[in-house]
This record gives sequence, C-alpha cells and structure tokens, in this order.
Amino acid sequence: MIEIYQEHMLKISQAVRELPGRPSVATLWRWINCGVRGQKLETVLIGGIRFTSREALQRFVEATTAAADGRPAPSRTSKQRAAAIKRAEKELDAAGI
Repeated sequence: MIEIYQEHMLKISQAVRELPGRPSVATLWRWINCGVRGQKLETVLIGGIRFTSREALQRFVEATTAAADGRPAPSRTSKQRAAAIKRAEKELDAAGI
C-alpha cells in the first residue's frame, strides 16, 4: 500500500519518465489494471488524479522479477515498513546526519 506522506508520489505520466527504457503510458495503465505475472502496480486516486510512487514502482519491479525467476514475491507489511523507517532514522541520528 502506498503511504502518501512517506513515499515520493508521481503522476502516471511522470512515472513513465522515471523508469529505464521509458515504457509508454499505456504500458503503465496495463500494469495498473491487468498486472504482470499476478502483480499489479499500486496506485492511489487523489482528487481524480491517479498517482503511483517511486517505491511502488520498485516493489512492482521486485515482485514481477521474482515471479519471472520462480521465486516468491517479497512482501512487507506497513508495520514492518514503519519499523524499518524508524530504525533508519535512529541510525542517521546516531551518525549525526
């Protein structure tokens, strides 16, 4: 699930420009609506505009690559993600960054 205040949000047209190979906007819409190898690209609807995130793109690529390689898709709950963020913030604070 996309955390809109913690992830870097992108309109679908912006997401195309972020990806290597620059797939078409139609390709991203297909990933959103139909999916690839059982995985769909996560999106949110805000004010009638569809957004995804850099992090959602990363999760999608990881999951589809795992499926293509015959490995289980990586999964992480929002609680696990929040805990990882807190650990990273503590490490940065400890390092004085």
